[in-house]
Amino acid sequence: MKLIVAAAFAAILLALGLAGRAMLRDGRRGEPKTNRMVRALAWRVGISVALFVFILLSYKLGWIQPTGLPR
Repeated sequence: MKLIVAAAFAAILLALGLAGRAMLRDGRRGEPKTNRMVRALAWRVGISVALFVFILLSYKLGWIQPTGLPR
């Protein structure tokens, strides 16, 4: 379970980095802008929503349990 969440966070950060790279590189030297940044951000949002739904579904199916805060 932790591996899946860590992989999703890594994918989110990768998509964010790709969007930043596309933002800095597109449209330089008179080249037309592409949709690479928009696609990367759309992937980031999609992965984030999928991770949220996966965590909620895992809780409902009993795969994960809340531990609460120690007192």
